[in-house]
Amino acid sequence: MVKKSPSRRTSGSAVMIAPSSPAGVASPRTPGSAGQHAKIRRPLTSAEIMRLQMRVSEQSDNRLRRTLVRTLVGQMGRRAETIILPLELLRHLKPSEFNDPLEYHLWQKRQLRILEIGLLLHPSIPVEKDNASASRLREIIQACEIKTIDTSKNSETMKSLSNAVVSLAWRSADGAPNDTCRWADGFPLNIHIYTALLGSIFDLKDDTLVLNEVDELLELMKKTWSTLGITRSIHNLCFTWVLFEQYVVTNQVEPDLLGATLTMLTEVANDSKKVDKDRIYLKMLMSVLSSMRRWCEKRLLNYHASFHAENIVLMENIIPLMFSASEILEEDVPGYVSSAAEKGDVKDDLTGNRVNHFIRSSLRTAFSKMLEERNINVATFESEDVIETLIKLANATEELATKEKEIFTPVLKKWHPIAAGVAAVTLHTCYGTLLRQYLAGTTFLTNETALVLQRAGKLEKLLVQMVAEDFVDCEDGGKTIVREMVPYEVDSIKINLLRKWIQDSLKKGKEVLVRSKDPETWNPKSKSEPYAQSALDLVKHSKEVVDNFFEIPTIITENLVNDIADGIENLFKDYVTFVASCGAKQSYMPALPPLTRCGQDSRFVKLWKKAACSVGSNDPNQHLMDEDNNPRPSTSRGTQRLYIRLNTLYYLLQQLNSLDKTLSLSPRVIATPGSRYNKNRQLACCSFFDQTRSAIQAAIQHVSEVAAYRLMFFDSNSVFYASLYVGDIENARIRPALRILKQNLTLLCAILIDRAQPLALKEVTRASFEAYLMVLLAGGTRRNFSRMDHQMIEEDFESLKRIFYTCGEGLILEDVVEKEATIVEGIVALMGQSTEQLVEDFSTMACEASGIGVVGDGQKLPMPPTTGRWNRSDANTILRVLCHRNDKFANHFLKKTFHLAKRRG
Repeated sequence: MVKKSPSRRTSGSAVMIAPSSPAGVASPRTPGSAGQHAKIRRPLTSAEIMRLQMRVSEQSDNRLRRTLVRTLVGQMGRRAETIILPLELLRHLKPSEFNDPLEYHLWQKRQLRILEIGLLLHPSIPVEKDNASASRLREIIQACEIKTIDTSKNSETMKSLSNAVVSLAWRSADGAPNDTCRWADGFPLNIHIYTALLGSIFDLKDDTLVLNEVDELLELMKKTWSTLGITRSIHNLCFTWVLFEQYVVTNQVEPDLLGATLTMLTEVANDSKKVDKDRIYLKMLMSVLSSMRRWCEKRLLNYHASFHAENIVLMENIIPLMFSASEILEEDVPGYVSSAAEKGDVKDDLTGNRVNHFIRSSLRTAFSKMLEERNINVATFESEDVIETLIKLANATEELATKEKEIFTPVLKKWHPIAAGVAAVTLHTCYGTLLRQYLAGTTFLTNETALVLQRAGKLEKLLVQMVAEDFVDCEDGGKTIVREMVPYEVDSIKINLLRKWIQDSLKKGKEVLVRSKDPETWNPKSKSEPYAQSALDLVKHSKEVVDNFFEIPTIITENLVNDIADGIENLFKDYVTFVASCGAKQSYMPALPPLTRCGQDSRFVKLWKKAACSVGSNDPNQHLMDEDNNPRPSTSRGTQRLYIRLNTLYYLLQQLNSLDKTLSLSPRVIATPGSRYNKNRQLACCSFFDQTRSAIQAAIQHVSEVAAYRLMFFDSNSVFYASLYVGDIENARIRPALRILKQNLTLLCAILIDRAQPLALKEVTRASFEAYLMVLLAGGTRRNFSRMDHQMIEEDFESLKRIFYTCGEGLILEDVVEKEATIVEGIVALMGQSTEQLVEDFSTMACEASGIGVVGDGQKLPMPPTTGRWNRSDANTILRVLCHRNDKFANHFLKKTFHLAKRRG
């Protein structure tokens, strides 16, 4: 670069002055004609070159020189860096030295603006809010905006300005005496000034060249370091940026500028390893290198548009420049996070090399550009000339692959060992995507489609060969990246087209399912079809898909049948989950009340209750009886909707069997040896939907349980758990609740289809027995029992069982009822035992359960945990019987053993 640039010392713009004569007058010792002041050409000094490069006029230069002379008169020992140049200019330059008052006013405002930026806006040491000097400087600056300020020697404004500026410039961070004058070393002012100085090294006539005197100019600039607060590290960073920026703004025509940037970046890398990096340097480092990195990545992400055979050398410099900047940022800048990391982009795929991403991105962009040039889009596939377009695009893709291999791969291979292979895979994927888009709109194979596939096969062969040649020296033979090359598989296009049809059909099935699920209210479509409308829609679509599938004129393989069966099964499983999402039975069960001793009413209270019951004022079931004393069913609409869910599940089970039979026995399917299909289709045993059947059975069980527990603990709560045996046992028997239960069971059988009734009745049986146990063992403060109540309770439970014996014609077997009743009968039997026997049995079981054996003197019986699994052999169950036992012995035992309080309420 330097060799290309002419020297400014010998350029035609050099001034004609004598070395020691002021104002350009020739020296008397200069040879020349007598009586004439001859002008002698001499080489320019470094300072003069700098002035010319900075485009500073002679008038401004003369003013500056005069100011410096006046400032240093009588101060020979004064250091240059202690001169506050704008202040000295204001002090020494008068209005008379300017062309007119307006020019002087504008110049004065510029000097104050520099002081404001250096001392107030961007000082190296922050200014306190209450700093008096800062306030005074602001006032003077504001005053100058209106009119010119008086800067004469005896001016109060000038004295105030000088004092304020000097005070601010000579401050120290800790208030200690300071020997450093700080008026232009604050960031970013000092950096802007210094980069402007560095920019003077470029030739004014050709800004891509650096002057021969660059070293001398840089030495001059060094003299500003103490004033501007520039260090060697900051200089290297600024110089790197100036070189890089000059390359960019000069339209990237001079590769030597990029090479010089890369050379300087080596110095920056060394500086960044130093431990004593200050905050400002790190901030500059991140800003400069991030900008360089983004600029490099932008061009590398589309290097086909940025580079070609003639300027490939630029690419050879940009790649190491990007890597160097990235390495410094990631290793030496604390807390740095790249924009790609913030967005979550994964650039280092496969080989872990960023170049891998550049290759893929640039080729995809180049391929997209080819599509734009040929106006290829989805709409194009509907036109008649799509075949010719796809063939020409395959030719262009081959040309692009050749160009990549010949021009770019030799450069990229230095940074990525399998660059050509990545390029081939990328192009293969791009064209393959377009090919599949075309085939997606094709329902059968034509001659034109065959031509496209033939040309695609030729392109694929070329790209595969390109990959194979690149992977000769690869450790794994390129297996990792070759897996990305999804073959075009011309021979299997028919099967792929059929598979696409299956996918589309199943996708439509999901849409049907979504549309049907949203408005579903679980009301029956009709009396003859007591199922949900959404289930009817799903089954109708599934049958249409299967029927249309077997009408397609092509070979149907066993794998394709499996695909369509799996898709239908997924639809059904999704719908079954939707049907079963009806809550849990636990949400309807009341919370267990705390264990307390049985409370005994006074004789007056008992008489009052008896009188109240005799007039029916406390009849909890009165609201359920009409004038003829006929019970009404209490089944809520929510429970009836659960019955429709059950009907729907059984309907799905029936329709699945029909679909299974159609898929298994179709003669169109080509069976493979050893498959589920055999020659005798009638003997074939195929089952495609076993998982769905299992899911439906589980859903049936769940919905039956929820419906039963809702019926007993929610719908029938007022006549069962909330009323049975409340207060006086004799007047709160089970008969009213049984009448309501019988009506509810009649309604259940009327709504449910025949296949759903047995399991539903069994679950109602189980729920009713659970509710009965809750009354006996967890009835709360309003219930207490005596041993004499045992016979009534036993009779009531027999009546409850009888309801289920007589429900329907053998819908629920007596053995099933007896099995479910075993636990309840055992607990009812406990209520017939004496309190002493209950206490003895409880003590034995509680000790055995806790593992302490026999309770000794001074030991207390342990409190058994509440499991909710009631059983006559369970200590907690016996304890609850005792808590509800209305006698003194039970009361005394519970108070002494567990300090249980009496019931209240």
